[in-house]
Amino acid sequence: MILIKNGRVIDPKSGTDEILDILIEDGKIAGIGKYKRSNDYERVIEAEGKIVAPGLIDVHVHFRDPGLTYKEDIESGAKAAAAGGFTTVVCMANTKPPVDNPETLSYVLEKGKQADIRVLSVAAVTKGMQGKELTDFAELKAAKAIGLSDDGIPIQDSRLMYEALKRAKEEGLAISLHEEDPDFVQQAGINRGHVSKALGIGGAMALSEQLMVARDCTLALETKARVSIQHVSSRVSVEYIRLAQKLGADVWAEATPQHFSLTEEDALVKKNFAKVNPPLRTEDDRRGIIEGLKDGTIQIIATDHAPHSAEEKSREITKAPSGMIGLETALALGITNLVRTGSLTMECFLKKMTFNPARLYGLDSGYIAEGKQADLVIFDEFEKWKVEKFYSKSSNSPFIGEELYGKVKYTICNGRIVYEDKE
Repeated sequence: MILIKNGRVIDPKSGTDEILDILIEDGKIAGIGKYKRSNDYERVIEAEGKIVAPGLIDVHVHFRDPGLTYKEDIESGAKAAAAGGFTTVVCMANTKPPVDNPETLSYVLEKGKQADIRVLSVAAVTKGMQGKELTDFAELKAAKAIGLSDDGIPIQDSRLMYEALKRAKEEGLAISLHEEDPDFVQQAGINRGHVSKALGIGGAMALSEQLMVARDCTLALETKARVSIQHVSSRVSVEYIRLAQKLGADVWAEATPQHFSLTEEDALVKKNFAKVNPPLRTEDDRRGIIEGLKDGTIQIIATDHAPHSAEEKSREITKAPSGMIGLETALALGITNLVRTGSLTMECFLKKMTFNPARLYGLDSGYIAEGKQADLVIFDEFEKWKVEKFYSKSSNSPFIGEELYGKVKYTICNGRIVYEDKE
């Protein structure tokens, strides 16, 4: 048994925010209340002055396994996730080969069972992620895909997208969408504007995202399918999503820590480490995303954890891949840039990283209750730390060297301590 003593327990589902003890036994939460210390416990965690919350859930990670494991693999990705306070992650399908068949899906899920945290996966919407022919949604659902996504590649064919949403609705699966029309992307990863000009590249227009968001919000309204707009980067996109939700569409949206923390200006200093799809955009866009988080238009915070090797990120900017790691800095970036600034309460922030992500894919997790699985994170919201090293195989983060608030002290998954801050 493990006793967590005197922590500030915040549960976004029930609204609990109280100094309590939590008793863990046989992988589950055996009790919530007040308990005396005794020798009966294998471990007593002193959590006074710290927050005890549901284990974080990230619905958007790239663990590069199979096929690109020099960047990351399921084991290293899971360790990075645990260090960041995550107890559940959802892998995207753009591996090599892609997760467009039960065999590859089974490989990911079986290897995930060996990890310290819960590793789930979506399956591809189209075969080979080519945007031409739909995968067998029913077969993939039976093989335990929890959703569908061609993340990394937009689905340009509107009729195919319409058919995909109709079929996904029939199967009860959510589709998560990467929204960038390549017709308006001259150079991916950097916003089209004065910064792209200064860097001597064409850049990607915000219009590339806005057009596809508007289309897919309209299709979601028509088909009544559940759609998640991934890594929203544009203020106008937020407005389209807000309107679709008002009209009754089952549209969800996620924001990444990089898009609410940085702008295109950071690419002038961070260069390739700030190159990401969709790009970091203007301060107006960043503020628009925060407004979307505040009013509930954007229900989820997800990292889009995208590891790349040092060699790849050291290439000239037009040849370096887009993407950045994010699992180990996400909680602290949210506390630093959303909670401490007064944009979100701690409970609202945590809801977007626990209960809401679980709801998107219909998972019975993301909350604290007696009898439920003991997936918890314990962190110190006031502890300041410097971003220096990672459990991930990769270190392509624009936040290296920054001091952030909010330090993960323990991550507990299925009743086991899978991460402990020993510094």
